Amino acid sequence: MKSDIILKSFIGFSLFYLSFLLFGNENTVWFLKPYLLPFLILAVYFHERFITKKILLAALTLSWIGDIILMFADKGELYFIAGLIAFLLSHISYITLFSKQLKIYLKKSKIIFWVGVTAIAFYLIVMMLILLPSLGDLKIPVFVYALTISIMLLFALKGFLNWQKPANIYILIGAIIFVASDSILAFDKFYTPLQYSSFLIMATYLTAQYLIVTGILKLNKKK
Repeated sequence: MKSDIILKSFIGFSLFYLSFLLFGNENTVWFLKPYLLPFLILAVYFHERFITKKILLAALTLSWIGDIILMFADKGELYFIAGLIAFLLSHISYITLFSKQLKIYLKKSKIIFWVGVTAIAFYLIVMMLILLPSLGDLKIPVFVYALTISIMLLFALKGFLNWQKPANIYILIGAIIFVASDSILAFDKFYTPLQYSSFLIMATYLTAQYLIVTGILKLNKKK
């Protein structure tokens, strides 16, 4: 019950934050940002025990650290790289989380799985072809990051084919939106500035984190 209340509070606070972000109130947005992810961290912390709880908490905490570091990205490239590393570790935690939640792979879902693999590989190739000319010294770090989020999405897809509804849908959609959020950020930073990019990045990011957390909690809810 406490966990559900905190999740609803996260939605309310996120909408409050995004409204300021949409209208360009930068000082308020900068102050509010560190308080977003703690809602999800607390929601997981107060949820009943389950086998991957600590991994989910680690993924959220690393994302929260990444959020805070990226608040200072305008002060130097080092902050961006440090934030990238924090989110890289967060995605690795999500990969570990999804893999530990997986059951035996269903043979009847092979067609859907390979269609998904093809789509993910296509995304990775196209994204890198677009970004590579403007990445400079960041070619390898950005490629490693893009590969990692693609693998995270792949594990979410495998989970979608194994886990029960609606948890599997929440997690897969959350993973897709997370990749979209990171892609918007990369496109805006390295290719061409996008209108309302900050709002789009944070709206998709917060939605993705909420859906993944909600899906994992539903997946591990005791009957």
